[in-house]
Amino acid sequence: MSDINNVSLTGRLTRDPELRVTAGGTQLLSFTLAFNTSVRNRQTGEWDERGNFIDCTMFGKRAEALLNFLAKGQKVAIAGKLRYATWDKDGQRHSKLDLIVDEIEFLGQRQGAAQPAQAPAAPQAPMPPVVDTFDEDIPF
Repeated sequence: MSDINNVSLTGRLTRDPELRVTAGGTQLLSFTLAFNTSVRNRQTGEWDERGNFIDCTMFGKRAEALLNFLAKGQKVAIAGKLRYATWDKDGQRHSKLDLIVDEIEFLGQRQGAAQPAQAPAAPQAPMPPVVDTFDEDIPF
């Protein structure tokens, strides 16, 4: 039996995405997703919202196309796989858990984005084509 590593989250981007290119020429889009979880407060019995943040990475041809559609505050649903990475820097051992994005769905406008009060809705740009990310696209 193989292990299952599938994650689905909805949340908002905490910053504008950043596009980089690996030494092998693979495009890499990175952003951070914020989402809330409810936790019961033991003292009051009430439910409290706690913010969570996870770094997300998308590889391949969609990365550059999505750069034009994603921005800070954008609400999205993502599906992907968790990846744990460790590295040494300046004599210190570092580690990080991030989400490798396989699918992304736009759920609404950026937070704080306002439409003009009386202006007709602007035509929307076409969505980028959805292309599956394959393991051979991931540079590790």
